[in-house]
Amino acid sequence: MSIVTLTDVSHAYGHHPLLNRVNLQIATGERISLVGRNGAGKSTLFRIINGGVHPDDGEVWRRDTLRISYLEQDVPREIDDSVYDVVAAGIGDLGSLLSEFHAASRDADRSDSAALRRLSELQHRIDVADGWNTDQRVSTALSRLSLPADQHFAECSGGVRRRVMLAQALVSDPDLLLLDEPTNHMDIAAVTWLEDFLLAYHGALLFITHDRTLLNRLATRIVELDRGTLSSFSGGFLEYRRRKDALLEAKSRAQAKFDKKLAEHEAWIRQGIQARRTRNQGRVKTLHAMRRARSERMAQQGRARIGVDAGELSGKLAVDVHNVSFRYGDRWIVRNFSTRILRGDRVGIIGPNGSGKSTLLKLLVGEMPPEEGKISLGTRLQLAYFDQQRERLQLDKSVRDNVSDGSDYVRVRGRSRHVIGYLKQFLFPPERIDSPVNSLSGGERNRLLLAKLFTHPANMMVLDEPTNDLDVETLELLEELLLDYEGTLLLVSHDRTFIDNTVTSVLVFEGDGKVGEYVGGYDDWIRRSGSVMQVKNASAAKKPTKEGHRHRRAGPDPAQKRKLSYKETRELEALPGQIEALEQEQQQLTQRAGQHQLYKQDKDTIALTVSRLREIHEELERAYARWEQLDARMPRKY
Repeated sequence: MSIVTLTDVSHAYGHHPLLNRVNLQIATGERISLVGRNGAGKSTLFRIINGGVHPDDGEVWRRDTLRISYLEQDVPREIDDSVYDVVAAGIGDLGSLLSEFHAASRDADRSDSAALRRLSELQHRIDVADGWNTDQRVSTALSRLSLPADQHFAECSGGVRRRVMLAQALVSDPDLLLLDEPTNHMDIAAVTWLEDFLLAYHGALLFITHDRTLLNRLATRIVELDRGTLSSFSGGFLEYRRRKDALLEAKSRAQAKFDKKLAEHEAWIRQGIQARRTRNQGRVKTLHAMRRARSERMAQQGRARIGVDAGELSGKLAVDVHNVSFRYGDRWIVRNFSTRILRGDRVGIIGPNGSGKSTLLKLLVGEMPPEEGKISLGTRLQLAYFDQQRERLQLDKSVRDNVSDGSDYVRVRGRSRHVIGYLKQFLFPPERIDSPVNSLSGGERNRLLLAKLFTHPANMMVLDEPTNDLDVETLELLEELLLDYEGTLLLVSHDRTFIDNTVTSVLVFEGDGKVGEYVGGYDDWIRRSGSVMQVKNASAAKKPTKEGHRHRRAGPDPAQKRKLSYKETRELEALPGQIEALEQEQQQLTQRAGQHQLYKQDKDTIALTVSRLREIHEELERAYARWEQLDARMPRKY
């Protein structure tokens, strides 16, 4: 059954048409992946479906009472609310009421009588709105995504902020979920959890992603947006690629046949005066029609031509790390870590968000000194550093000025190139090179940063999350570049396929400052370790302060590498009953807290009730986490 229908929808920004009379239907339970080049209009199509943008022409029909949740590509940073408040905001006005109650109940044991009366009033309003079931959905979302409810959103890492916005999208229990690059800034454990969750999701799903592993597992239909037109391909991503290649080959043959026929007509029309006297007017009209068809033909889009100058050879030893330790406050990033990176090595770095991957990169290239130990850099090193925040781009300047500093020429691989021709290799048309960088999509900014970096020779490439926002085709071309690159590569990425295709060894954050070294890529490490890193609140660690900060272990629990013991099996069987009992007690206390009689009792009794509610919430979080931990180790039958 269709829940959303687009009919002859058109939309343009200035002279650039993004959608040209497109048609699309979304049915209940579908998992549709929207693919297309960066800047093609995928996010605009999402906003049209969501109602945030009105198309220039055409009709958008949505089923009555349809609930749509939209996770946007860019995660906001300036929100000053707590994580709980941001998640509850996904419910609307009731969410604001629950946020007030959450804050009031948290501080009730330190409040005066006026604050307790305010708590009583909030309880009553939630009762009237029948909001306690909704509050339970918020608590469950926080627990399942391992989110710190009382931490300020602005203090969270990029991956945690991403999970918070995902929880906000999920808490309203939508009929249609729109996810725009949901895996950006998520660590591998969170991405794996998201895959499993979305496979079991009962609503319709429309998503944009560059993560080919996620795409292969989830998609039941592929919709391609190419220069304003939509094409639909049933089946998964691999089937889409096969059919797409066959269509391009058939189109190429048909165009070659058309061009041959057009050339014959052109030769005929240019014959001498005698032939012109006898020419067939119908054939002349056919020729004019063929000329118009040729001019209107949409040629296949060009491919980005990315290349990098590996510069002169560095010394054979690129980086020598001996017993290095580094920490923020009392949280160890690395401890007693030693390794050697030789010229030509391709090293991937894997770990949960907040574990210190970017810090390790900065240590390895000499941008930060270690607290203990020694790091020696090789001779003749020429670095190209791709930072995940794209801080090397000047947003107020144009595309041209970012690459050439105002000049019309850049020097690439030892020779001068016109900046327009150079940027065309990175798929920037001439009319876009004078646009300000802040008007570019995330993927276009990534391509621009690559173009800027590759104007300089580099025998060591340091790439910190280079795959975020890139379309799949450009991502595969970047892989090809790295395979041909003769220098040394240091790579941080959460893209499992990208890691497997580009590196020859991985450094893995295993918790408490331990960094393991393994030959091969992500899949090779998984085969050796036997488990995926769990989603943990270590990824939500606050920025370091003078007083230091608490932390949780960021690596995999060694106990998760073995099978369940008899005791653990019994524990797993008992956990659902324990969770149910806790939830029943929580419901009873919540109902009691909503009654006015409670607030006629003494202050200690009120504080005890509120305190027990908070304890139950924490116990439920631990029980859910333990259940997921043990359940993940249960043998599966397929």
